[in-house]
Order: sequence, then C-alpha cells, then structure tokens
Amino acid sequence: MSKGYSVAVLGATGLVGETLIRILEERNFPVSRFIPLASERSVGRSVRFRGEDFPVQDVAKFDFTGVQVGLFSAGAGVSAVHAPRAGAAGCVVIDNTSRFRYEADIPLVVPEVNPQAIAGYPPRNIIANPNCSTIQMVVALKPIHDAAGITRINVATYQSVSGAGRRMVETLRRQAGQSLAGEAVQAEGAARPIAFNVIPHIDEFQPNGYTKEEMKMVWETHKILGDESIRVNPTAVRVPVYYGHSEAVHIETRRKISAAEVRELLAHAPGVTVLDEARLGGYPTAVTEAAHHDNVFVGRIREDISCERGIDLWVVADNIRKGAALNSIQIAEILARDYF
Repeated sequence: MSKGYSVAVLGATGLVGETLIRILEERNFPVSRFIPLASERSVGRSVRFRGEDFPVQDVAKFDFTGVQVGLFSAGAGVSAVHAPRAGAAGCVVIDNTSRFRYEADIPLVVPEVNPQAIAGYPPRNIIANPNCSTIQMVVALKPIHDAAGITRINVATYQSVSGAGRRMVETLRRQAGQSLAGEAVQAEGAARPIAFNVIPHIDEFQPNGYTKEEMKMVWETHKILGDESIRVNPTAVRVPVYYGHSEAVHIETRRKISAAEVRELLAHAPGVTVLDEARLGGYPTAVTEAAHHDNVFVGRIREDISCERGIDLWVVADNIRKGAALNSIQIAEILARDYF
C-alpha cells in the first residue's frame, strides 16, 4: 500500500463517519485525496483529517470519477441512490448499510472470516459491511465452525444505543438525567424509555414475529459462513449502554468440542481477545473492554449443561469500531493490498 488513494467518506458528520475518519488516521491508510460527503443539510460544515479542515460536500452534486474508495455510512436510502452511481464511475464502495447485504452479486465481508469474498466486487464495485451484531458473533464463531461444525446458534444481544445513532445517545443522556433528578422520563410516542431499562425491540417486526435486526443475524450469518444449514435463533435487545454490544451466544456443534479446546482456538484467532477466568472481573464487558477498542472480546466459555454438544460464550465488541468503521477500513486495506 505504498501509493495513495482518493477516498470519499459519505456520512462524514455521523457517528460512524467520524470514526471512519479517525481510523483512517490511526491506521495510516494511504490517502492522497480526502473527500467528506453528506446530505445537503450538512454542507457548510467541515471535518478535520490529518490536521487539516475539509469542507463537507453535497453527495447529490458530487462526481465520483477519479475516486477509488468510497466509505458509505449515511443510511440505506442514500446508499441505494449513490452507491450504484459511484460504482459506475469506477469507485469501489464499501457500504455500511443494509441496502446491498442480501444481494447475491454483492460480497458481504468480515475480513477475519471470509476475506476471499472481496474478489467478487468487480461487477458492481460494491462491497457490503455486515450488521454490527453479526460481525462480532461470526468473528468469534468462525474458528469453532471450522474445527467442529456449528449446527445451531441461539443468541441474545444486548445492544448499545450508539447502534441507533447520535440521536439515541443523546436520548439516553437526557432520560438518565431526568430519572436521576427524580423527574418524569420523557419518551417519544409509544417508545419505551431506554434509561435504566431493557427493550426487546430493535428495527421493524417481521411477519414471523422476529424483528428485522434479528433476521439480519440469520441471513448474514448464512451468507458470511457460506452455510445455510446453520439454524440461527436471535433475540435483539437494546440496553442503556453508550458504546459496545454484548451477546450471550449458545451454539451446538456437529462434533463435541470442549471448552478448553474452544479457548485454545480463540486464543489464536485473528481479531479476538480471550478474557475467561472464573473470578470476579474475569470476563469482558462493553464498558471496560469493548468500548473504543478494536478486538472482539470473548469470555464465559463453558460447556452447555443442557446440550451434549453445546458451548456457551459471552462476546463483546465496540459496535461503532469493529461493528462498522474498522471492518470497512480493513476491507479497504485488503483492496489496496491485493486488488488495486
């Protein structure tokens, strides 16, 4: 990656966009030209990159000709319009929305799990970034699946408010302050308050009773692991945490595998940190390990006493970094190294 690349960041003023820019700096991605993009309402603002202020440009008026990498994180509707336009201009779009994840000719990539899928980008010049809750789960499960074959996944997620964007972060701050002051907590419409609460509802309900957030984990796990026979049963829950998703994952394997073997596999797995001791504090949490860090952290590894070939795990990761921005930039790094 000695040469420089022209890089556009769409959604540059959002939580993920800000983190994309920060990680481009941290990992010293070779950027020769930096273009921050957003909707018309953000025009007039500027973002800082490598010590210089760059004006935010209106994506609707921007010509992607000459741009090599587009890091998109501005919503599915925006990507639906502008990702094909950018791809047709020769820009390779790494899209962080749900818009293209389930299309057969669009690679859905987690670099630690299926980097070989990146090779499928040329027809449309679009690569999809998976959902944050799926990313951290498959990073932890891939070594186990390779070793013993996973047949069933039962997962409950505990997802931070930053997964719903900056507005939800501010909502938690406001409601927490109201609650601590003994005031009535103000929620919007039929929504339940998030402060000091746990809400079993993320995204829209589907005809089968699951939410779309839950079904994303089913569809994406099948596509990323390349195995539609895996039965996935998710429950997605929003919790009053600012950054970092947590997951209680229960799996069943074809071959019985011990907790000790799982610990050994994960200790050598890329992007994984094992913190698994049967003592106070001997496990990772969203606040103490995941938030503002890059790795997926795994603890509470144990054999399932209710299932002969079952393993239980506790998995946490920063949903804005590994669950979104970092995963996108890791894909861009592989593109720059192997394909450009």
